[in-house]
Amino acid sequence: MSSVPQLAHFKLPTIGNEPMYKYTPGSSERKKLLAALEELRAQAPLTVPCVVNGEKITSGQAKAQVMPHEHQTVLCHYHQADEATVQKAIDGALTAKKAWEALPFNDRAAIFLKAADLLAHKYRYKVMAATMLGQGKNIWQAEIDAAAELCDFWRFNCKYAEELYHQQPPMNATGTWNRTEYRPLEGFVYAVSPFNFTAIGGNLVSAPALMGKWPCNVALWKPSDMAVYSNYLVYEILQEAGLPAGVVQFIPGPAPEVTKTVLDSPHFASLHFTGSTFVFRHLWKEIGNRIDTYKSYPRIVGETGGKNFHVLHKSADVTNTVHQTIRAAFEYQGQKCSACSRAYIPQNLWARFKSELVAEVNQITVGSVEEPSNFITPVINKVAFDRIKSYIDAAREASDAEIIAGGECNDEVGYFIQPTVIVTTNLNFKTLKEEIFGPVLTIYVYPTDQFEQILDTIDAGTQYGLTGAIFAADRQAVVTASNRLRNAAGNFYINDKCTGAVVGQQPFGGARGSGTNDKAGSASLLYRFVSARSIKESFLPVDGWSYPSNLV
Repeated sequence: MSSVPQLAHFKLPTIGNEPMYKYTPGSSERKKLLAALEELRAQAPLTVPCVVNGEKITSGQAKAQVMPHEHQTVLCHYHQADEATVQKAIDGALTAKKAWEALPFNDRAAIFLKAADLLAHKYRYKVMAATMLGQGKNIWQAEIDAAAELCDFWRFNCKYAEELYHQQPPMNATGTWNRTEYRPLEGFVYAVSPFNFTAIGGNLVSAPALMGKWPCNVALWKPSDMAVYSNYLVYEILQEAGLPAGVVQFIPGPAPEVTKTVLDSPHFASLHFTGSTFVFRHLWKEIGNRIDTYKSYPRIVGETGGKNFHVLHKSADVTNTVHQTIRAAFEYQGQKCSACSRAYIPQNLWARFKSELVAEVNQITVGSVEEPSNFITPVINKVAFDRIKSYIDAAREASDAEIIAGGECNDEVGYFIQPTVIVTTNLNFKTLKEEIFGPVLTIYVYPTDQFEQILDTIDAGTQYGLTGAIFAADRQAVVTASNRLRNAAGNFYINDKCTGAVVGQQPFGGARGSGTNDKAGSASLLYRFVSARSIKESFLPVDGWSYPSNLV
């Protein structure tokens, strides 16, 4: 397929954040969403195929994705890719890459801009309903993720890509022209997405696919087993928006088998991953063990776990901090890599903070995603339920910890865990150190005059470095905390909760054990999926081969 010349440098439409709906009682958006939930429930169980080169493949090896708030109900049966299907996806993606190169940047950008508008309007409630029923999100958590954030990723990626392509060498010697082109990676990208954010799945494949001047990247998408249906809807939106067949291959399936086939390919060019620190490190080792196999050194891009903190200075506004901490710790049942799971409170504020926190936590409602009033809904599955419960049980039995709110767990109908607050006198208590990924907050009360010491403890307390927040009215305390905790959080918040990064406002990512800090929602991420080539063109001949310094 021959490329068509681009006859102008086109300017993108003005890019801004997708407006978020409120879903207040009686509002049209709430009525439409509740209707979408009812319709989707009536259609369940649905069937999700693998999609390779535009062909829907039913492998015969189907697995169920259940509704976590009602785990006896199956949302969909999804077909799993086997080794032959994965290899077909690799071969097809490399072939599709040749056709994808025929589209200039403005045409590629148009696909993702159209996808954003399709999601924002035609498919908003359907994708939200799939996220709610399949991944256990309440209305607001689905809105900020499956609708607003994914729209933002698709639109802002286009904006950042346009800016990146315009970056050129500033200097040209007489008679020369220097320029830079941004090549795609040589091979394909393997995108492994998590259950907890529908938007992340869409971004893991679309950010690479957008990049590269001519040709462009192609990607294999392995969605989480707990988010297959919503991710499949996102994939279908991209297809409807005009993404050519094979540019993104949709291959749910067993992680070990799919990943082995992918990593064994000499054309593997990049891992784009969001998930656990343990899995990411394992994949990095597997890639390293195969380094002689690959045509190029693979780009490894990952965002993983966190053990995120709120720390209060003695001057903090208690009521604001209580509200912010509840949101950070318990929204989406703490199943965010950015969730606040440890808090450090000075002794002078503790009595009031405890009183207000317990009173507010005791008002939180827990239950079905289909009841709008519920702030907390289920955790994702039985494995998560049992793991989180084990931490709560350990705290209940410990002599150096106390549960002051919540602690009840019930998985008879759905995987429900009450928002739980633990107070410990042990700075090394396991719930202060280990990532739980559930609605569990652990508090340590520190001597009021030891603020700087507690900052050092926070900095060295875990292997992670994702998010954190300082609450203080004293500006010097803010400065001190910001400096002392410089490497403890890739996203640092001042008098605000440690969750809720917005594309175009707070690029997201952390370092240390939390990932490669490539900042999703920024141009920094897009740089990882291009390989620059510097070009120098000379217009004048040289007079000879020697230099003036050679003269005698």
